Amino acid sequence: MLWRRIALSASTALAVAAAALGVAQPATAAGHRYVALGDSYSSGVGAGSYLSDSGDCRRSTNAYPRLWAAANSPSAFSFTACSGATTGSVRSGQLAPLNSSTTLVSVTAGGNDVGFADVMQTCVLNSEATCVAAVDAAVVKMNSTLPGGLSALYGDIRSRAPQARVVVLGYPRFYKLSGSCIAGLSETERAAINRGSDTLNGVLAKQAANAGFAFSSVVDEFTGHEICSADSWLHSLSVPVYNSYHPKAAGQSGGYLPAFRSAV
Repeated sequence: MLWRRIALSASTALAVAAAALGVAQPATAAGHRYVALGDSYSSGVGAGSYLSDSGDCRRSTNAYPRLWAAANSPSAFSFTACSGATTGSVRSGQLAPLNSSTTLVSVTAGGNDVGFADVMQTCVLNSEATCVAAVDAAVVKMNSTLPGGLSALYGDIRSRAPQARVVVLGYPRFYKLSGSCIAGLSETERAAINRGSDTLNGVLAKQAANAGFAFSSVVDEFTGHEICSADSWLHSLSVPVYNSYHPKAAGQSGGYLPAFRSAV
């Protein structure tokens, strides 16, 4: 009984100290109040099975936020991620569910700010030199204007959900170099696109760290499953075109879900 009272007293003291310092107490998965924000990589474009009420946002039942919620039964779950979202549109249109009781937030944003979809289209339709130049122009935006957009978004998330654990997820490396593709982009173009993705992830990681958020890369999870691999979890140029260069259902369940789960 003495040891039990000591243990309980120690636990209580730690809880009081954490509260005094403004430190969020850890929550069980079932106790989480989870809000999923972001762009098409969080909404699940490319994974099919879109929710009928999500319209052009194309929120999928196969997207990692829905998969995590189904497996962990959080006490509250809001799924506002939307295809085409930028840091600005996430700020203006997706943050309403956040509040002081939110305990968990996931977000992907940044790719649309630097026009990465347009870069991919440029590379498909134009010369190698034009493709590389488009990637280089996007990299300039990543290093110049994107940090400000991310900082503003992350600041808004923190101010609305001061106790939440926030997980920023990155983007896959798109191509396996010297892979199985025998047509399409050149190796130079594929390497340039990968370099752009790596730069983007680096900017996301730095801004997440500045905000005190967790950054979870998905590059390791997608290694061996890039476009031009034997088992790609990413669509290449596809019909419908909005699926192009987005994770398939296997990419959400095998790539994004484990990366998010490990960060949670």
